[in-house]
Amino acid sequence: MSGLSRAQHLVPAVAVLLLSIVVVWLSYTREPAGAFLFPRLISSVMLLLAIWNAARAALGLARVGSGVSRGELVTVLPGVLVTLVYVLFAAKGLGFYVASFITFIVLYALYDPAPHDRPASWLRRVLVAFGFMLVIYGLFTLLLKVQTPRGAFF
Repeated sequence: MSGLSRAQHLVPAVAVLLLSIVVVWLSYTREPAGAFLFPRLISSVMLLLAIWNAARAALGLARVGSGVSRGELVTVLPGVLVTLVYVLFAAKGLGFYVASFITFIVLYALYDPAPHDRPASWLRRVLVAFGFMLVIYGLFTLLLKVQTPRGAFF
């Protein structure tokens, strides 16, 4: 594996590992402990996978692909920006479910090849987003009893 290719695997692997450490630390240091049971479980699994991924990258075993091309980065960047706005502002400002619904529709519209000038395309996007939010609501609120960010709506 070339040095550049190895760096393209190692740099993101270490970044994800550091992020995982922060998320685990936050989930285990917050109170009330019962409200953070699900985040603790998910963050612990995330940390284990990040350690495994970083070890594979450091040992040169991560041989999938050759990194991210400039074209792929340009394609993904709008979705990353929408997601950052969601995470940093919208989830707390609007509420988890409303912000998630809007974000899902925006991301779907960004990457859906269906025409944006057809009402049928938008109806499908809204219905898929609504179905997705029903699943998320059932999973987080009803099944796992996770506290989601409250905002102006819900």
